[in-house]
Amino acid sequence: MSEEPTASTWGAFGVSVRGASHQRSGLPNQDSIQWYPRRPGRYGPPLVMVVSDGHGSAKSFRSDVGSEIAAKRTRETVRQLLKSEIVSSHPSIIKRLIDERLPRDLVQNWRKAVDKHISENPFKDDEFARLEKKEGILACKKVQENPYLAYGATLLVVLISKNFIYFLQLGDGDILIVTDNGEVIRPLPKDDRLIANETTSLSQRLAWQEFRSSFIPLADFPPALILLSSDGYSNSFRDEESFLKVGRDFLDLMQNEGSKMVWYNLHNWLHEASQLGSGDDISLGVIYRKDVVQPVDVNNLDAESAEVDNCLDAPLEDNSNDNARSYYA
Repeated sequence: MSEEPTASTWGAFGVSVRGASHQRSGLPNQDSIQWYPRRPGRYGPPLVMVVSDGHGSAKSFRSDVGSEIAAKRTRETVRQLLKSEIVSSHPSIIKRLIDERLPRDLVQNWRKAVDKHISENPFKDDEFARLEKKEGILACKKVQENPYLAYGATLLVVLISKNFIYFLQLGDGDILIVTDNGEVIRPLPKDDRLIANETTSLSQRLAWQEFRSSFIPLADFPPALILLSSDGYSNSFRDEESFLKVGRDFLDLMQNEGSKMVWYNLHNWLHEASQLGSGDDISLGVIYRKDVVQPVDVNNLDAESAEVDNCLDAPLEDNSNDNARSYYA
């Protein structure tokens, strides 16, 4: 009788930076990133990482709030899933149940939280005045008919349990897998509909039908790294080949210099990428397998690095009982 393989141990860190163009124009950072466990020195499984990118269009004038809600509520919804009995089911059952339930749950939880925000912060006349000046009265009518447009955002999700990794994506952005030998793979195919500034979104009426997903049993394929990034990062590179190379570069750096060095410098690297490249907000999350990469040691982090990179635990309002439907309890 063969022994069950030992579960891999995973760490995570990430950064979101305000884009160079947003700094010049005075716009806020419309990206958001969340992960769990949050503090360096704590490891999964379970592990969850979420990146959400708020739309930059005039109609999505509250998308910074929309992306923050998306990242926080998704993190809590997926944490509930990973605590449930579903994760101990047969892999084929797990995949079917997650595919059937999770996208709808994520959209509904996001909308419930957006509804609450609107009730507490009703739309203002000056918000519609600015929108009308930019795009006309018809744009205002569209937002009045579908208020979620004002909060529109995309979503990237990776969840890791003891036995599997699940990838989920709505809209643009990138998820990359880096193998032990440095090969870089996209676990999800690109969506050919996402051209120019067009993207699928949480604000769509049937948004749960637009998610793309992938399921990988960990016994078959444990990656060394997983990278999640908003599209401001890939758009800062000359081409696809140059962007994919960054996966191998991160693995080399983390193996040779340590993950602390990458974590400490990530904020500045992303600022530079935005300034020299897309000008857009950039969020990048890094998930690493502890037996392949030297982990971040929380005991050796200085206060400055902890504050700059916002990687230590911060108080997070936990409205999971209000905003996360408990299919998985």
